[in-house]
Amino acid sequence: MTIDTLRHVPLFESLDDETAGKLCQLLESIDCKAQTPLFRTGDQGDAMYLIERGKVHICVQGTDGRNLTLAELGRGEFFGEMALLDGQRRSADAIVAEDARLAVLSREHFLSFMRTSPDVALEMLTALANRLRRTDELLRHSVTRNVNVEEAAQRTLADRAADIIAEFGGSWKFITAAVLFFCMWVLINSALYVYVGFDPYPYLLLSTAINMLAILQAPIILMSQNRQSHKDRLRAEIDYQINLKNELALNDIIERLKTLERDCLKLTSENTTNIQGPSPR
Repeated sequence: MTIDTLRHVPLFESLDDETAGKLCQLLESIDCKAQTPLFRTGDQGDAMYLIERGKVHICVQGTDGRNLTLAELGRGEFFGEMALLDGQRRSADAIVAEDARLAVLSREHFLSFMRTSPDVALEMLTALANRLRRTDELLRHSVTRNVNVEEAAQRTLADRAADIIAEFGGSWKFITAAVLFFCMWVLINSALYVYVGFDPYPYLLLSTAINMLAILQAPIILMSQNRQSHKDRLRAEIDYQINLKNELALNDIIERLKTLERDCLKLTSENTTNIQGPSPR
């Protein structure tokens, strides 16, 4: 990687020529074909990557088995730095989306370079905070969609029938239809009783049918209400899980930021001491 190419990476655009030249010597360029996995969740974090060209997807696997793309990175962006900061394993998958050329910085070279360039560490903190905000927003929208998807997947034919009947039974369509039916029934069995009437006053057959309808309609409406309660519980459970994930992620990033801040303060103190020289005796 050349210095001009390195300038396209926002993380390193403020480096002077000498420092940028030293960093270029530490980088190793590799060419990757599309759909090539660079690392998987749980792999040991031994390097970070800079994208010279092409695109890379950062993905995680959800509890439903589907892959969720957290970010699509292009030229000038970097990834894989979190595992290098704390020495832990990878927290996501990195897959090449289209043919790409990447510059690889090993953990050993990464740590040595960070000790000599504290300004880069501050830029990295900003980048990590921005990525955390994007991830929170993505998870929030994802949950909004998945609540209804998961609830719909659990519905049976009886559940759908109960919802349709309850929805119709609580509408003006049902009220209008019932009033018209009762009026026609009374009219046929009163004014036209001599010709076609079959349920004379006090309309015992109609009363029996109404009672049977009420007996059947009540439990169906209760079934639909119980399903709505189940949906509310499912939504509350998913909200709790996402809030818990966000809390854990925030705690994790705060600990990493504290570690990086301590290293920056230590490096700044060492650089100040080296510039001032040994104290006279």
